[in-house]
Amino acid sequence: MADGLCRHLLKRRVLAHELFVSAALLDELANVLRSKFEEEPADVPLFGAYRDRAHMVIPEPLAAPICRDPNDDIVLATAKAAKAHVIVTGDSDLLALGKHEGIRIMSPRQFIEMFDRSR
Repeated sequence: MADGLCRHLLKRRVLAHELFVSAALLDELANVLRSKFEEEPADVPLFGAYRDRAHMVIPEPLAAPICRDPNDDIVLATAKAAKAHVIVTGDSDLLALGKHEGIRIMSPRQFIEMFDRSR
């Protein structure tokens, strides 16, 4: 995988925060690694570190569709189950919401800028 903003975020900034994931999101990440990057998840150290470090939650389905891409509602449901403060994503459908039930939705760059301002 190429070094970029998201990798920098994972390697340098995320360790200061609690991470949460659901089985569905881990499966989606594994599928993206295979299809987009032609990498097996077991060969990507950051995938293993994330999987091992993140707290697993079991999200409940949302009462009604929220996101303009209904496949992204699992992200919102996972964040709700985790009682998260922030969702960090590059997904434009999620970013368009800005916030959901008090959970801020930020791009990696926005998160890094907020993190750096709070130091």
